[in-house]
Amino acid sequence: MVSQDTIVAISTPVGRGGLGVVRLSGSQAIEIATRLIKLPQLPLETQRATLGLFAPEESGRPLDQVVVICFRAPHSYTSEDVVEISCHGAPVILRHLEECCLAHGARAAEPGEFTLRAFLNGRIDLTQAEAVRDLIESQTLYQARVAAQQLEGSVSARLKPFKQVMLELIARLEAGIDFAEDDVSVIEWKEILTQIDRIRAELQKLVEGYEYGRIVREGMTLAVVGRPNVGKSSLFNRLLNEERAIVSPIPGTTRDTVSETANLGGIPLRIVDTAGIRETLDDIEKIGVERTFSAIADSDLRLMVVDASEPWAGGESSLLAKLLPLGSLLIALNKSDLPSNEEFGLSPPHDGSASAALKGGPASVVRTSALTGEGIHELKEKILALAAPGRDVGPEGEFITNLRHQQMIKDSIAGLAKARLAAENRTPHEMLLLDLYDALRPLDLITGATYADDILGIIFSTFCVGK
Repeated sequence: MVSQDTIVAISTPVGRGGLGVVRLSGSQAIEIATRLIKLPQLPLETQRATLGLFAPEESGRPLDQVVVICFRAPHSYTSEDVVEISCHGAPVILRHLEECCLAHGARAAEPGEFTLRAFLNGRIDLTQAEAVRDLIESQTLYQARVAAQQLEGSVSARLKPFKQVMLELIARLEAGIDFAEDDVSVIEWKEILTQIDRIRAELQKLVEGYEYGRIVREGMTLAVVGRPNVGKSSLFNRLLNEERAIVSPIPGTTRDTVSETANLGGIPLRIVDTAGIRETLDDIEKIGVERTFSAIADSDLRLMVVDASEPWAGGESSLLAKLLPLGSLLIALNKSDLPSNEEFGLSPPHDGSASAALKGGPASVVRTSALTGEGIHELKEKILALAAPGRDVGPEGEFITNLRHQQMIKDSIAGLAKARLAAENRTPHEMLLLDLYDALRPLDLITGATYADDILGIIFSTFCVGK
């Protein structure tokens, strides 16, 4: 049940700023605000900014000039009376204003309670509530666009047509059972199978698009690895378009991992520059190498940098053997601005040690020059292709980004699979309906519950029973 308390919270981030906002929601929100703020006229106008003075009752002296906006129920974010008070962003003023609201009967809001009230009051559905968090946490403009689309209800809108088809199928089966005496026609088995297959196919597309959605929502990690002095840090800086890592011709300059996040096609890509991998007696460099292998294990993608102007070394063969089983791998043949080693080229070395990587193997290869920028665009494209292989899953917001949604849709598909098997075996409609309801319930957990009245409404409006 929705709490009847009036809640208050500082809605702007912690710290000093030009402006800060204190928000109230509940039946006493307007009363509390008007007792603390001296206003030119009452009552407060709805959805209009009103200039006032924050004057705590104990002193009566104005403490700050504020702007008050009132949203009356149900036309507010929470569907309750909401008042937002904008004052100067001094933490001491914001805290004092909040304390005054608490002293006049408000309660401190729990984390996420404003959005929880919006959900419980039917203002937004669960997918929209989850999108609020994603929008706040977005790091790229593309992430923000996807979250904004989902905040407008794109996930529910995407699912509702399939849910409607399922409801209509359930309604026809229910009608055939409950209103047989009214000559309601019984749905053919072939049509039942067709409808089930149609819904399953569309839901399966959403499940398959989740991997891309997850990457858009959470981002990816790329570890840049290789032997010392092959140009890892230079390539790292090129990918970031800034001088973030120290570059030096002295081998072993990078002794620790350095990480930074780049926006690659709207996807946050955390790039980790690692220490060069080699045998060393230097204790500090040994620690750096150990951290390199830890970064490799934790990363989603790996970029192995090789000096294409030097012969393929045993160290590269050893590193390649360790990287290949881990999954997605790119090999950058760096320093392509220098004369290339003929043995290297794009063909495998004579000993065949890198043939898996350089000719038809699981790793993609691109020639680059961190000095001139040659091949950097192609490298970014290949990173993006590996990071987000499902980029053509649909417009912004029409793919799922939440693991809970994916699992619920999978559960629905499993229910439909049982229903299909029951239909193939000509199982009585009463038993078939149990499987269809099992398929419907997970979708309800995403879009909102289906009630008996919804089914009855379809039955009576579609079949005109008793007419």
